[in-house]
Amino acid sequence: MNTKMNAAITAVGGYVPQTILDNATLEKMVDTSDEWIITRTGIKERRILEPGKATSDMAAFAIQNLLENSGVDPEEIEVLILATSTPDTILSPTAPLACVKAGLKNAWGFDLNAACSGFLYALSVAASLVESGRHKKVLLVGADKMSAIVNYEDRNTCVLFGDGAGAVLLEPAQDGTGVLDTVYKSDGSGIQFLSVPAGGSAEGTGQQTLDEKRHYVQQDGRTVFKNAINGMTTASNELLQKLSLTTETIDWVVPHQANLRIIDSVGQNLGIPKQKIKVNIERYGNTTAATLPLCLWDFHNDFKPGDKILLTAFGAGFTWGSTCVVWGDLRNNN
Repeated sequence: MNTKMNAAITAVGGYVPQTILDNATLEKMVDTSDEWIITRTGIKERRILEPGKATSDMAAFAIQNLLENSGVDPEEIEVLILATSTPDTILSPTAPLACVKAGLKNAWGFDLNAACSGFLYALSVAASLVESGRHKKVLLVGADKMSAIVNYEDRNTCVLFGDGAGAVLLEPAQDGTGVLDTVYKSDGSGIQFLSVPAGGSAEGTGQQTLDEKRHYVQQDGRTVFKNAINGMTTASNELLQKLSLTTETIDWVVPHQANLRIIDSVGQNLGIPKQKIKVNIERYGNTTAATLPLCLWDFHNDFKPGDKILLTAFGAGFTWGSTCVVWGDLRNNN
């Protein structure tokens, strides 16, 4: 009897910059307060990448952390998928550069942009490469230098975002662990509510766009808030129904870390107790494609083989969805 080949997460890694931007510092930069930020978002501090460093550097650091923890030879890595909304440059993909910086001499790589859902979408792509039998070691990294596209004069957005990177290694498994199934959605009309308007092919760079600061994140927070709660809730319920699972059979929920009130609302809608929901937003803020893998990195010692983990995210585009993973044994030494 043949057992289905799954793609299992066998190692995790992460990186956050040393520089901390806390709420007290933001109080001196814009008209806001620590109490307001914590009450509205749940964020106490976020990490900011040092000048001269880019998304590729954070990705490489996260990869190196994973390789050091797991003992995997970097030359064994075959593919790198980099989920990011903040590539080093517009034309050249960042993944091949991250391969060079991390010493992945035999890997080919490419970028995938689905905003805050990027890691989730890329997880399905990476899993497919393993499940097909074409590749045995696929690295997936979520990394974003959000400080590069945040306007630190806009109090509505600058309090939300931080920089960071998380990495997972996917390998074949036939023991029932790995990625079980997914439900992904998108709605292109959402671009009007959350985007960086200028700098792409629709609206290039010019003095007017620079003066109007249209190269920074612009968001209709109320609309995004409502859609995020509804999107993650409905996608998760659809996935559980698809897998004939109930919320009681889910051991952990790892949600996108955009806003603590969104996380709490999704948990309440799903009927999942807070102690099952992993949250680190208070330390990192919204690191976009990095939030999910950073949670897996932060909390991997809490996950036991056989645990069912529900991952869910919502991002610009709009993009959203949910994935269910059965946790396996990690190669990680710590």
